[in-house]
Amino acid sequence: MKKNLSTSGIYIGVGTAFLVLMVCFHIILFHNTENRTILGSSIIFSLLVLLLGITLIRLIKGKLTAFSDSLNACIDDIVSGKEDLTFELESETLIGKFNYKLQRLYEIMQNGKRQVQKEKQSIQETISDISHQVKTPVTNLKMYNATLLERQLTPEKEQEFHELMETQIDKLDFLMQAMVKMSRLETGVITLSVSSTPIYDTVGLALSGIERTAEQKRLEVIVDCDPAIAVPHDKKWTAEALFNILDNAVKYTPSGGKISVTVDQWEMVTKIDITDTGRGIPEQHYAQIFKRFYREDEVHEFSGIGVGLYLCREIISKQGGYIQVKSEIGKGSTFSVFLQNERQL
Repeated sequence: MKKNLSTSGIYIGVGTAFLVLMVCFHIILFHNTENRTILGSSIIFSLLVLLLGITLIRLIKGKLTAFSDSLNACIDDIVSGKEDLTFELESETLIGKFNYKLQRLYEIMQNGKRQVQKEKQSIQETISDISHQVKTPVTNLKMYNATLLERQLTPEKEQEFHELMETQIDKLDFLMQAMVKMSRLETGVITLSVSSTPIYDTVGLALSGIERTAEQKRLEVIVDCDPAIAVPHDKKWTAEALFNILDNAVKYTPSGGKISVTVDQWEMVTKIDITDTGRGIPEQHYAQIFKRFYREDEVHEFSGIGVGLYLCREIISKQGGYIQVKSEIGKGSTFSVFLQNERQL
């Protein structure tokens, strides 16, 4: 049965073995030489070597003890979550290399901790946003339902309340679908299928979603796109992104206005400009309009929950593209979507 030896036990064992060997050596030496001078010198030399060995072992033991104490304290600080730890990185030494590896482990743990905190905060913000968005339609539904149950209404009024309830239900359904799309994109459940496809077909798919509402508002829709232009992109999700921009253009452009879609292929990227003659966006809001659930105070009379442009940015950025905005109050806005002509590996 094997026993684990302590460090002190190892030192004692080595020292005892050294002494036994030296005694044996001196006995053999005296037996062969019978010279007391040589024997005395050998004994003195052996004692000096023994003293030097003991000193060296004590120094090494002290160094190892200090390193062990420092390592234990460092691990305790890491486990307790202490931040801003410093490591003594002695170059080209075993301890220095060990400290370097320990520092890398600490940095990985800190990055993981920050990522968890960031995700936790994001989840809390998402829950808060959902709660805020759901609150209004649910409150309206309760009010309409209570009115129908507690009051005697004419058939016409009942029909009106049912239509109002249907509107609120549609809003909840739209919100839930948008939330599912966002969560699937953010968590990577959806993998975009990027392939070289004519952008003309994708633009047409996006335009089909606004055709009816554009006709109802008597909006002129102009498209300038070469059918031969092919760009690496996911047709379905890119059409979703373009539709969200077009839907906003229709929503915020007054009756009789104009919406134009222009596609230009450059050397490195293909640019899709969607221009409207709507109310315009203040320059200080350019970055904010792409945030989740963001809506300007001036547009609350329009339907929407503020997720369209957020989804648009997520879809385009996941394909290596980006979006730019230019707008002038009272004259309209231009959203420029840039897609790379060559897929980046």
